[in-house]
Amino acid sequence: MSVLARSVGNAFRNKVRTGAVVAVLAVAIGLALSMLVANQAVAAKVTELNASVGTVLTVNPAGGQGFEGGGEPLTAAQAATAAAVPNVTAVVGTKALRLRNATEAAAQAAAGQSGAQGPGGPAAPGGQTTTTLTTSLSAAVDAGTLGNRNQASSGTTGSTGTATTQPARSLPITATGIGAEVDSTGKALELTDGTGLGDYAAASTKALLGKTLAEKNNLKVGSTFTIKDQTYTVAGLFDAGTAFGNNALYVTLPTAQTLAELPGELSTMIVTVNSMENVDAAKTALQSALGSDKADVTQGQRNLQTAVSSLDSVKNISFIAFVAALGTAGLIILLIMVMLVRERRREIGVLKAIGAPNRTIGLQFVLEALVLVALGSVVGAAVASFASGGIASALISSNTATAAAGTPGGQRGVPGGAGGFPGGGVGSPFGGANQLLSSVTASASPGVIAAGIAAVFGVAIIGALVPALLTARIRPIEVLRGE
Repeated sequence: MSVLARSVGNAFRNKVRTGAVVAVLAVAIGLALSMLVANQAVAAKVTELNASVGTVLTVNPAGGQGFEGGGEPLTAAQAATAAAVPNVTAVVGTKALRLRNATEAAAQAAAGQSGAQGPGGPAAPGGQTTTTLTTSLSAAVDAGTLGNRNQASSGTTGSTGTATTQPARSLPITATGIGAEVDSTGKALELTDGTGLGDYAAASTKALLGKTLAEKNNLKVGSTFTIKDQTYTVAGLFDAGTAFGNNALYVTLPTAQTLAELPGELSTMIVTVNSMENVDAAKTALQSALGSDKADVTQGQRNLQTAVSSLDSVKNISFIAFVAALGTAGLIILLIMVMLVRERRREIGVLKAIGAPNRTIGLQFVLEALVLVALGSVVGAAVASFASGGIASALISSNTATAAAGTPGGQRGVPGGAGGFPGGGVGSPFGGANQLLSSVTASASPGVIAAGIAAVFGVAIIGALVPALLTARIRPIEVLRGE
């Protein structure tokens, strides 16, 4: 009988004990794999944050914040100045526009309501001036109570001083002229269909639409619509992940400046720094280069470092738990194999008496241990596939709650503010960074599971070698004499 066949047979010699051992190993291996999956998911999220949002600074006109403020608009010359600052790798200019459906704007104007504004329209997030233009598009989001309440504050009264009956309102559509294929936070646009706009530094009649805005207007890639009586073609569709973000469209920066009749003017600048370590230095240098009376430089997500620190803690905890669970599995194997060696002293003595070398006998016990580990790994991998997401969420929630206990209340978010993340509101320790913590998705990918199982097998081999070496100390004559 071959060594492999004998090892497999020995593994199932006592089926009850084999089942119990496999169950215990499955729990340990499943926990180890779940922790490894959580560790990989959090590490990937930290890398993503460090590579994108964490290195983004937003430059607004000085004195502008939220929907209030003043100051002078930013210019292309200031963008060139910002690009020359040390550690700055990219500067993307934007121009904000607000689009109103032409039919609705006409109805509002007829009712005496302030509808469509020309160049130099209402203030927008960041304090910059936007331009409200007419379009054939209809907004994908209903105004609702909040939209009607906010817009009512800008309504007008009739000539007699009595309030006029105003038509139903809809939200304006956000249009952004952009100098690169990124969103308003500096992150790459996630296109779900079609292509980008090509040369973002040139005027174009192509546009990128949010998927819900396109669905609302029955548009797809290749369809056309109008802005200010100019026809535009849908080049691609994107998913911003929010209802507000998907009620928007992007055109090239020169196109937006032409529509606003403000050539060379920027609403904001998105500045990317080469690493998180250099963000503070770059922020100071940018403020000095642009002038505090000309521009306000803000970090895209001021509390991002707290979020990353929390994620780093989760990553460290999950790695320690992975090592502990892995060590537990190895210890279980060691104890089981020591017990088996003691139980089979007579069998080992007989095999050695008939000439079986220590290497063959040791290999038999190692293979037997690997059979048990293989069975435990199959069950453990299934456990990890279902449990890894919940375990990762529990670790993140627990660590966030611990950090929140020692963190002052967060700042109220500013709509469309720097960084593009909704604020967490008063009492939220991380503000918009809560979304970063909750958006970590742990999925048991085949590669991670395979790496974890390989580590388990490595520990199992080490755990089985120790009792296997004990077989060399068994002397056949002593065993047979005892019998």
